Amino acid sequence: MMRGMRRPAAILMTVIVCAPASAQRTSHERMVELLAERAVAAEQDNPFFGRRRASDLDAALQKAGAAALWQTRFDAGMAALRLGDERRGIGILQEAHDLLRDGALKADHAAIVGTCFQLGVAYLRLGETENCCARHNEDSCILPIAGGGLHDRKEGSTKAIACLLEVLNNTDRDDYWHHAARWLLNIAHMTLGTWPDGVPAAERLPATAFAAQTKFPRFFNVAPKVGLDTFGTAGGVAIDDFDGDGVLDVVVSDWAPRGQVRFFRRGADGRFEDRTVDAGLTGITGGLNVVHADYDNDGDLDLLVLRGAWWFEHGRLPCSLLQNDGRGRFTDVTFDAGLGERQFPTQVGAFADYDNDGDLDLFVGAESSARIRCASQLWRNEGNGKFVDVAAAAGVTNDAYCKGATWGDVDGDRWPDLFVSNFDGDNRLYRNRRDGTFEDVAAKAGVTGPRAAFGTWFWDFDDDGVLDLFVANYDTTIAHLASDLVGGSLRHDTLRIYRGDGKGGFEDVAKRFGLVQAAMPMGCNFGDLDNDGWLDFYLGTGDPEYASLMPNLMFRNAEGRGFEDVTISGGFGHLQKGHGVAFADLDDDGDLDVFEVVGGAYPGDAYHDMLYENPGFGNGHVVVRLVGTDSVRCAIGAQIRVVARAGAATRTIRRHVNTGGSFGSSPLRQTIGLGGADRIERIEIFWPKTGKTQVVEGVPIGASIVVTEGVDGFVNVPRSPRPFTSR
Repeated sequence: MMRGMRRPAAILMTVIVCAPASAQRTSHERMVELLAERAVAAEQDNPFFGRRRASDLDAALQKAGAAALWQTRFDAGMAALRLGDERRGIGILQEAHDLLRDGALKADHAAIVGTCFQLGVAYLRLGETENCCARHNEDSCILPIAGGGLHDRKEGSTKAIACLLEVLNNTDRDDYWHHAARWLLNIAHMTLGTWPDGVPAAERLPATAFAAQTKFPRFFNVAPKVGLDTFGTAGGVAIDDFDGDGVLDVVVSDWAPRGQVRFFRRGADGRFEDRTVDAGLTGITGGLNVVHADYDNDGDLDLLVLRGAWWFEHGRLPCSLLQNDGRGRFTDVTFDAGLGERQFPTQVGAFADYDNDGDLDLFVGAESSARIRCASQLWRNEGNGKFVDVAAAAGVTNDAYCKGATWGDVDGDRWPDLFVSNFDGDNRLYRNRRDGTFEDVAAKAGVTGPRAAFGTWFWDFDDDGVLDLFVANYDTTIAHLASDLVGGSLRHDTLRIYRGDGKGGFEDVAKRFGLVQAAMPMGCNFGDLDNDGWLDFYLGTGDPEYASLMPNLMFRNAEGRGFEDVTISGGFGHLQKGHGVAFADLDDDGDLDVFEVVGGAYPGDAYHDMLYENPGFGNGHVVVRLVGTDSVRCAIGAQIRVVARAGAATRTIRRHVNTGGSFGSSPLRQTIGLGGADRIERIEIFWPKTGKTQVVEGVPIGASIVVTEGVDGFVNVPRSPRPFTSR
């Protein structure tokens, strides 16, 4: 019942012909008008935001009166709750619960348990709204909940506890709903400051579940202090220097039909200013994901907003290709570029120069299902501002429910290959044949799983010069989480860490590294948190269900030999729904902070975005921005090798230039941690289009440099750290 919610583009002879008004509209105007029109329809019929269903259920409830069946009452209560009318939703569910308890309403045992469980969840959400949302602070919803995260208004959690205890008393100990209720019971007590003693011993989760697993400094949420705590539903993020002033900007989306894409620029006082209007983005709305790249090779970074994900037939919306004028002002050129007529649900966009011709092409992964059949698209860049869909000819239509995509050269032939993660189906690894076509070698390479895949990326986690592959698994819940903690029998799949062999083959090492815990990642990304030269990763977790209050997760790379869970010690265990994630040095102090768009799928599950400030680790770093000339201007696909020395020891640290994960877009300039190195011997840049390696020497540790393809030396870029806080 409840779990099923997740499943699942002239003048002639002096005779002047006046074009109709519609033809005179610019591409930008067409998009703004179309989005406004679609928003009106979505407010009625959208599966997450539409009000028609709730209205129809209310009418049916009123008409039936006391004779209303359980299903009508339950559905009406859930619909009100999801639209944010918590008190009404609670009232309907409470009445249904009381009638079931007294025998005045007939339903089977599963319905009785489900009603009580969802009533408890509704009360929990009330507690979140009245506390975590209304008085948001750096401790809110961070596991383990303490300090400012404790609830002052206690009604929600108190009444939730009563419902959850009732579920526990009426289910078997290893039942799915028992495990789910046990998890939420412990969380509810934590919000009141009564954990662990307030939890019955038989239902108390082990203290190790909420204890630091390894020593790691705390990252505090500074979003409220710097103006980045935007409140909204699920969305994406892209961080880079979009206006050319050398300082990173932040672009966030909100997948609500009227959710405004917003542009934030850092001000002189260190706070971020909302410059959406100045950026020309007014009316550019919606989008579960945002990615960025210089698609037109003009030296500035453009944006792509992906829309319609999870909405099936209601998701027939165009993406937005937003062209930057170099000053951080954007124009929607989707229709002019040829991308606007074919409209299918998607959240997946990935740029690469797949044909090695010096400009960026684009893969857009469609969500094909029984409800809407649609092929993914491979848009070949024609170099004149236009794109042509060549997916069918190239053999990459996928024809599955795509939730992630990433490009990388897995076999070392200089031509980027494409990995596509699919939900409820085999993943694809499309090997580039170098003739404009691809071959799916996923089965041969051993990367078809997991079958409920989500976010994905190529990276070199063990720094051996060969690309590895991360694939998230999206088939676990809070019940699996609790079951794992108490040795229950619920089984689930796990994420994948595929180690590459450099020849196109992979080995899954996730279980060897102990990465077997229940996690349901949506937004996720990677970066070097402690500047030790090894790439760490963060998982934003959850699903549309209000009950899915599971901690977001951070893992530190243990020098390529495994990963340490630093979620609790680092303060990353946020319980709200995590979406777009980016690693970026937003205060220009030489280390990577972590930004996360936080908020659920329904209007009533909105939340504040997060910015985790890096406290610093004392390790060296260098910042490298590449400018292509023969190659793509923003250098996506290029490789950087930093040869550093610590005393007599030499070490090579490698980076592949991209924006990171497939749900969240990090800066293309690379902040490269050097660990304890005392000097940089040289930096090597490999340009895959030409196959040439460029060598740069004389770069000091801590420098921020620009290297241009084919030009000797580097340009030093002065930086001034802008601290977020005085902590």
